[in-house]
Amino acid sequence: MSRGRLIVISGASGVGKGTVLARMMEKRKDLSFSVSATTRPPRPNEVDGVHYYFISRERFEQMIARGEFLEYDNHAANYYGTPRAQAEEKMKSGHVLLDIEPNGAKAVKEAAPEAVLVFIMPPSMEELERRLRGRGDTSEEQIQMRMTRAIWEMEQRSWYDYVVVNDDADRCAEEILNIIDKEN
Repeated sequence: MSRGRLIVISGASGVGKGTVLARMMEKRKDLSFSVSATTRPPRPNEVDGVHYYFISRERFEQMIARGEFLEYDNHAANYYGTPRAQAEEKMKSGHVLLDIEPNGAKAVKEAAPEAVLVFIMPPSMEELERRLRGRGDTSEEQIQMRMTRAIWEMEQRSWYDYVVVNDDADRCAEEILNIIDKEN
C-alpha cells in the first residue's frame, strides 16, 4: 500500500461517531486511530498513549510553538491536539482516522490539503436528542448545550468533502469505507 491518508470524522455529540469508527476499525486492518494529546489529567482506566497522550501544559505549549500539531484547541481550560509526528508515522502503514470537531477539521485541511473530511449527520434532530437522552448520564443542561452546539456543527458540514447520515451504524461505516477506497 502507498502512504495512507488522514480521514477526519466529525459530527455532533450523540451522532454515533464512536460506534461507526469502531465498526470501521473491525472491518479494515489498514486503518488506525489518531491518539490526541491533552493537558487534562487521566480519568480512571485511561491509559497514556492509548486514550490520550497526557502531557503538561508547558510541554503542550512548547509543541504548539514548534508547530508540532496538525490541529489543537482549548476546551474547559485544557488543551487537546493531534500530534503531527504520530499521524505521519501511522500513515506509513495505512489510513489514520481523526475524530475531531469542525474547527480542528479546518485546521487539518489547511495543514494537510489531501486529508479527506467526512461529516456524520443524525437522521434528524429528534433522533439526536433521543440518543443523547438515552445515554442516561447527561444532565438536561448538558443536553440543551449539546443540541445548540450540534446546530452550529451541522451548519459547518457544507465545507466537508462528504456528508453521511448515520441512520444505521453498519451502513454508515460501510459508506465511509467506500469513500476512503474512492479517494485512495
